[in-house]
Amino acid sequence: MTNRYHTVLYIGMTGRGLFRIKEHIDKVIPGFTKKYNVNKLVYLERFTEVTEAIAREKQLKKWSRKKKEWLIEKYNPEWEDLFLKYTKRKSR
Repeated sequence: MTNRYHTVLYIGMTGRGLFRIKEHIDKVIPGFTKKYNVNKLVYLERFTEVTEAIAREKQLKKWSRKKKEWLIEKYNPEWEDLFLKYTKRKSR
């Protein structure tokens, strides 16, 4: 996830899917995403095993910002808001 200007990148893992992402967008829970106005989903991976998801989250958090941007742009070159796409919403 990122903010409006793509100056902040947030990596997190959840078992609650789009519901958890909506909590970040709505700033329901205090923390990093609320503080830095992180409200745009730009990259998503799905896993069937929680242990795999946790390992991937840890791996991505160690990457440089440049490498994270490369991954996002590989699958989402326009940095489109995927939450809107997956929920079929036109805007927030």
